[in-house]
Amino acid sequence: MQSVSDNVYVEDQFPGVTLGVIAHPHGLIQIDAPPSPEDGRSWRAAMLNLGGGPERILINLDAHPDRTLGARAMDCPVIAHDETSQVFRSRPTTFKVQVDETGADWENIPGIGSVRWVIPEISFSQTMTLHWGDTPIILEHHPGSAVGAVWVIMPEEKVVFIGDAVVKNQPPFLASANLPVWIDELEYLLSQEFRGFTVVSGRGGSCANSTIRNQQDFLKKAFAKLEKLSGKQSPPEATESMIQSLLSTIKFGVSLQEHYARRLRYGLQNYYQRHYWPSPNGTEE
Repeated sequence: MQSVSDNVYVEDQFPGVTLGVIAHPHGLIQIDAPPSPEDGRSWRAAMLNLGGGPERILINLDAHPDRTLGARAMDCPVIAHDETSQVFRSRPTTFKVQVDETGADWENIPGIGSVRWVIPEISFSQTMTLHWGDTPIILEHHPGSAVGAVWVIMPEEKVVFIGDAVVKNQPPFLASANLPVWIDELEYLLSQEFRGFTVVSGRGGSCANSTIRNQQDFLKKAFAKLEKLSGKQSPPEATESMIQSLLSTIKFGVSLQEHYARRLRYGLQNYYQRHYWPSPNGTEE
């Protein structure tokens, strides 16, 4: 566990997403949960050493299974955006290992069986502020990477948790994204508003401005390619031609090649179907 500011910690050693926890006199504010039940128990044990008050609460930065499968094991109330809450209400009550290969990290973790989803007890539409200590914690809706994605912003500590808005050394998840909005959000993240902030990626931990710019460049390249395919009225399957070109811009181990190719294949096809198919003038499903 790494300290990024007074009483603000990050853990990126568990498979899945990077976790956060904020220790306040009122209690612990947890950011996301590991998908593996065993890792969930280890994470809870590690947090016992942080002190803080008796209360516990969990923030889900979006609805992705990598960060929400383990929510029940955290055994505390959950906060999420209204759209994330709606995603859970539209899902079957129990998660079961699916046939689709989405390139999610939980798919490479053994021992994950049926899990009952946790529907957030608290949700919000645009912003929400928590007052568990002397300084505010702001939850802010940023739907570029996913419809219900939120950032956790601590203005006094100059720390922001951004979930999947930026991912390090791996391709992003595109299936539920809005690329123009996402690109603009990263420009906002690079603005004076966040000068001097520690930016914590949901996959990879603290990231520099150069990492944010690389993510933005990747999204611009993907968007331009999708627009070109749409202009030709190509079918969703034509997005397959984009995968290797996009992967070539990211540095990662050879063993992850097929996993990340699956992630892009699933994401690009689903994005294209939602935004461009059956015609560029059609409405989203």
